[in-house]
Amino acid sequence: MTTSRTAPPSVDRLAPWAFAEFVEANTHDTAYRPPVVDGPVGPTIVQGGRELVNFASISFLDLERHIPVRRHFAEGAHAHGLSTSGSRMTQGICRPHQVLEETIARRTGKERAISFATGLLANIGFVTAMSSSAHFDTGIEVRNHDTVFIADRDVHWSVWKGLEGLGYGRNVHAFRHNDAADLARILNRLQTGENRKIVVIAESIYSADGTMGPIVEILDACDRYGAISMIDDANGFMVYGPENRPYAREATAIRERADFVMVSLSKAIGLEGGAIAGPAAAIDAFELLSGTSMFTAAIQPPTAYAAERTIEALAVQPAIVDDYLAHAARLREQIHASGTATTPTDSYMLSVPIGNDAAALQMREWFVEDGYLVPVFSYPAVTRNQALLRLFPHAGHTEEQMDGFLRTLVAYRRRLGM
Repeated sequence: MTTSRTAPPSVDRLAPWAFAEFVEANTHDTAYRPPVVDGPVGPTIVQGGRELVNFASISFLDLERHIPVRRHFAEGAHAHGLSTSGSRMTQGICRPHQVLEETIARRTGKERAISFATGLLANIGFVTAMSSSAHFDTGIEVRNHDTVFIADRDVHWSVWKGLEGLGYGRNVHAFRHNDAADLARILNRLQTGENRKIVVIAESIYSADGTMGPIVEILDACDRYGAISMIDDANGFMVYGPENRPYAREATAIRERADFVMVSLSKAIGLEGGAIAGPAAAIDAFELLSGTSMFTAAIQPPTAYAAERTIEALAVQPAIVDDYLAHAARLREQIHASGTATTPTDSYMLSVPIGNDAAALQMREWFVEDGYLVPVFSYPAVTRNQALLRLFPHAGHTEEQMDGFLRTLVAYRRRLGM
C-alpha cells in the first residue's frame, strides 16, 4: 500500500511573497540568519566557535556570582516539573506562579499581577484585554471596543502589534517621544465634550536608545484628563527605585501612581517571562480577556520558582544593582572621555549615535572580527540613517575588556572619519 504525501510549496508558488528577493538583497546576512551560540551567555559569548566580549546580553547582572539561580531552577524543576502541561484556564496555575505573581504585585506596589510566558505576550495581552468586547453569558460581558490608546511613538513593537488594526487616528494615537506636553495636547483634544475610555502607554527606559521617560509629567497629564496609565517597566524593574539610584523620583511615581505596570523577567532578573500588575478586578478579568494567558502555556514552573527568589534576593541585597549601575556609569564616563558622544541619559543602557546605516553595519562586522559582539540598531528599528550602537555593559566585564572595546571603538570612528 502506498501513501501519498503532499509536496512542499514550490518556490514558484511562493514567488508573490518575494521572500527570495528579500533575502538575496540583504548583504548583512547575520542580521537575518542568526549565528549559533554554544555554552552559556554572559560577559562573553561563543558564536561559531569564537569567544566574543558580549555587549548584547539583556541579562546583565552576572547573578550567578551572588545568587544560586541554577540551583533554584533545579529545585523548582524537581518539585514542580518542567512544564505547566496546559494553559491557566484548563489546569490552573502552579504554586510557583502564584508566589511569583504575589511577589511582583508587592514589589510594584499593585494589588495583583498576572504572569505571561514573555514580556511581549504581556503587552499584547494588556492591549487586547483593555479593548475587548465579549459576551460570555447573561450579565457576563464587556464592551470596550471604544477604548482609545495614546502611546509614546517609541514604545516597544509588542505594544504596536497589540494596537494593530484598532484604527490609527481614531482609537490609536501617538505622542512625540518623551514629550508630555504633546501627550497633554492629544488628551485635551480627545477629552473635549466626551467621556471616553483612554489608556496612555509609555515606557520607563526605552530599549532603542536608553532614554528615560518623564513618568511624573506623563502621570500628571493622565490625572488631569482622567486617563488610565500603563508603564512598560521592562528595563527598569528591580533596577531603579531606591533614592540613591538615578530615576528614583520616576520609579516612585510608577509604584505609587501608575494604574498598570508591565515587568519583564529577562532583564535584571535574567530569566524569561513577563507580567502585568494593577488593580485586582482588572487583573482577574485579564485571565479571560487577554488571550495571551488563556490560549497558551505559562512560564515554566522552575523559571517562576527561580524568578521569585531572584527578585527577593535583589530586594535584600541592593549592592548587586548599586555596583552594576556604578560599573555602567564608569563606562559611560570613559566613552565621553574618549571624545565619543552617547545618547543623553543616565540609564545603564549606552547608545552611541553613528548615523549612517551602512557605516553602523560595517562597524558591527568589524567588531566581530576583532572579538566584540556589539548590537547595532538601524532602520527599521530606528529612523533611517539614525543608526546607533546599543550597548549593555555586563556586570562581569573586566576593566581590560572595557578598555579594549573603547580603543576599538575610537579606532573605527577614526577609520570612518567620524
